[in-house]
Amino acid sequence: MFRVAVTILSLLFAVSACTEVDPNQRQVFRISSGDVSKIQYRHLDAVNAVRQAQGLNPVQLSSQLNAAAKTHARDISRQNRPWHFGSDGSNPIQRVERAGYQGRMLSENISETFENDLETLEAWMRDPVTRAGILHPQARGLGFSWHQDNNGKIWWVQVLGS
Repeated sequence: MFRVAVTILSLLFAVSACTEVDPNQRQVFRISSGDVSKIQYRHLDAVNAVRQAQGLNPVQLSSQLNAAAKTHARDISRQNRPWHFGSDGSNPIQRVERAGYQGRMLSENISETFENDLETLEAWMRDPVTRAGILHPQARGLGFSWHQDNNGKIWWVQVLGS
């Protein structure tokens, strides 16, 4: 567990230069359109470091799971509600199927925050339910995306599949 914490903390320091201070003294992580791949692969590396520390196989980014995550991030932003149901009544399994993913959806983690992706992963790892999803032994695919509102709030969605 110590190695996991050290890995996550070192990755957090690496992204601290991307953070700016909001006038309300709240840390806001601003994302530009050119940051998409960088953030997705940094998140993938962090998830795989956590999984490796637990003796689990690595996961790979899935374009279908990324699409399902992106669609849901936009939708929960529009709903202004961090939950697992789409505005059309869809659930995570249906969204993953719609995106064309051939495997089984194992876990969907969501967050509404001003924090960056690694701080969000760290929070998910502290919660037993979201942690179990990230460390699911059958996980092979990862989808990770977000929607950032004009005020800086980020709606993160992570999907893991077999």
